[in-house]
Amino acid sequence: MTTSILRQNPNFLILVLISFALVAVSGVAGAILPAGTYPSLADTTIDTLAEGLARNDFTSVDLVKAYIARINEVNHVFHAVAEVNPDALLIASILDHERAVGNTRGSLHGIPLLLKDNIATCDRMNNTAGSWALVGAKVPHDATVVEKLRLSGAIILGKTSLSEWANWRSLNSSNGWSARNGQVSGPYYRNEDPWGSSSGSGVASALGLALACVGTETDGSIISPASFNNLVGIKPTVGLTSRHLVIPVSEHQDTVGPLARNVKDAAYILQAIAGVDPRDNYTSTIPGHKVPDYVAACKTSGLSGRRIGVPRKVISLLADDTTGPMMDAFEDALKVMQRAGAINVENTDFPTAAEFWDPPLLTRILNADFIVNLGTYLTSLVFNPRHITSLSELRDFTRSSPLESYPTRDTGLWDEALSNWNNTDPRFWPAYQKLLYYGEEGGLLGAIKHYALDAVVLPANFALDWAAAVGSPIVTVPMGSYPAGVSVTKDSWGMVESAPNIPFGLGFLGPKFSEVTLIGMAYAFEQRTMARSKILPYLSPRIDLVDVASHAVRI
Repeated sequence: MTTSILRQNPNFLILVLISFALVAVSGVAGAILPAGTYPSLADTTIDTLAEGLARNDFTSVDLVKAYIARINEVNHVFHAVAEVNPDALLIASILDHERAVGNTRGSLHGIPLLLKDNIATCDRMNNTAGSWALVGAKVPHDATVVEKLRLSGAIILGKTSLSEWANWRSLNSSNGWSARNGQVSGPYYRNEDPWGSSSGSGVASALGLALACVGTETDGSIISPASFNNLVGIKPTVGLTSRHLVIPVSEHQDTVGPLARNVKDAAYILQAIAGVDPRDNYTSTIPGHKVPDYVAACKTSGLSGRRIGVPRKVISLLADDTTGPMMDAFEDALKVMQRAGAINVENTDFPTAAEFWDPPLLTRILNADFIVNLGTYLTSLVFNPRHITSLSELRDFTRSSPLESYPTRDTGLWDEALSNWNNTDPRFWPAYQKLLYYGEEGGLLGAIKHYALDAVVLPANFALDWAAAVGSPIVTVPMGSYPAGVSVTKDSWGMVESAPNIPFGLGFLGPKFSEVTLIGMAYAFEQRTMARSKILPYLSPRIDLVDVASHAVRI
């Protein structure tokens, strides 16, 4: 890490010495600030932290110390954080100095964020997808989204746990489990299913273990953990954020986006990471090669005049005996949107919904991509300690390593992939075109066009596949929670899927590159309901910013 910083900034050592000097003299100048001036890290915002940093109420070093203390306090319960950046305090000190001399890099200057453990950083941290196969592996440089975060001033605080290989290994595993990090659990009910695969990102953001987190989605991996962890999640259009040096599942469906506690913070992070990257040709489809102002889209008028589709047959297809409370909250949400000026258009159904709800096609497409895309990533490593360069070799390692819990957790998805064709095979293209039909003319995009809609709304966990098939965006926002007295349901591993106090979200789905519209609608809904504030974790960190910054003084 030190070497890479020196390459980027030859004055690095001078900056470090000055930064430490500033910290050292802080105890002899100024007056102690009242404890009440320190925000609670459980629900603070980027704007609040940026204002406090600008006034020198506290420092980025204070923030990093507080967040690390919060991680240490509860991570043995939730297993949300895989590792903390050993250079986080040093980076925070440098950013504090830059601010002190009048330089700020961007809207995230000095703000600590956590990254999912499949987003590569060229530093002393690992990038493992939760597998022992990649512990110690090294990449040639930061992933593009990490480069962008650093340019905006963000502090990469650490890596979050995930469902191993982004939930693309086993047919019999649980959300949030990985061989390297164990089982993540959610904070709203004991032994709660955290959903995934950005499981640790969802839990860490919900508990205020960082200001927010960055995750990835192929099909539900941002939206599901955001929904069930009482968060805002943005699954961007495929191609809006670069996937370069992100451990892949599918080039046709993978995307990188934020999980945050409010819409505006999620918009700030999306603003920082979006944009064209010549190392990911899918980003060349960004309209005009320009990124809109997502933060400016956060207006309470965001629902006014918007035509919002309600696909009732899709809802009927997915509803079951556990989703009653979710549907009650959904009906209330429709009324909120109508009162905010939205035009709810009923029965905007997807013609091929029932036919599309046939997992083998989607799974076959993802498997076909995974074989090729994984190999590309593995061969890009500059240090590959186990010399694994293909899915076949990875399967051999996983089956033979006692650390990987095989066969208790199988390799069923990989077995299927290796017994079929990949995306270089002539059979791939017609199969992929069929999948696109289910999402375009026969699905979400066809309904949006036919009914002249601005968006479609669904309970968030009903929204996933329809957008995934065509790479369209989803924004989810907290909507409600399961009430007292509801039956507790569990998966085969004993993880609690529904129970009193477990949250769920509302999903806004739109056409490609419609994030500005979706963010505006989500913000308007959020500000009218403030649903997140009504649902509290069963266990939260008690350590807060005031506990590490209470003796800080003005420099």
